[in-house]
Amino acid sequence: MHINIDKIKKLEGSPQIIKNLFTKSEIEKFMGLYLNLPTTVHNKKQNVIKKRWLQNFNKDLENLFYERVKNIIGDFRMDNLKDEKNQDILGLFQESYNPIGLHVDAGFNLDEIIFKQTLIPLTSKGSTVIFKNKFYGNSTNFTIDENELMVKDLKYGQNLRSSEHLKIFEKKQFNRDDHKKYLLHEKIENLSGLEIDMVYEWEIGSILIFDRTRLHCSSSLIDGKKIGLTTFTKK
Repeated sequence: MHINIDKIKKLEGSPQIIKNLFTKSEIEKFMGLYLNLPTTVHNKKQNVIKKRWLQNFNKDLENLFYERVKNIIGDFRMDNLKDEKNQDILGLFQESYNPIGLHVDAGFNLDEIIFKQTLIPLTSKGSTVIFKNKFYGNSTNFTIDENELMVKDLKYGQNLRSSEHLKIFEKKQFNRDDHKKYLLHEKIENLSGLEIDMVYEWEIGSILIFDRTRLHCSSSLIDGKKIGLTTFTKK
């Protein structure tokens, strides 16, 4: 568990959607950056391509992002792991063809005061489900898949695998209508005790900002593929 839970809780709030934060041309610059960055991971099993936002590929975009987000959430520091040169990574681009499962991006250092994470859609098709439920441990993928739970040899930056959420939250069946509408890629048993707070429908130019302690996942509604930029912050 995080050491500074009380400080983390004081920083928490409701998820925010800020519309029209970026212009069409600015989004096109983010997309251009994505295309120019080297591929970090191409997971053919999950059908997802990940690229790290490396420093100094586009300094103007770095400054633009920081200033726009700072105006909303105040001062922050990036918390996005490091590259091979031990430099801070600024975020993670993901090109997904399948929905991403239930997880939390609470970081890998339990001494840190984790803050907000952001999501900038670079394509208009897609949606993200934010739950009311919170978790104060490390970054974790929540699953009841026995094969996944057996994975222990994690590489740098990989999430833990756990079914601990089923012990933490009230043993209450997940809403069947919500499951059918948004989350058919998840077994309903894996969602026991969870309650949806918000479904963020992706929109070009907008940004989603929410606490890093929130459980979340993609919805099952994907039309072809979706590309988004996620960043993580701390105090």
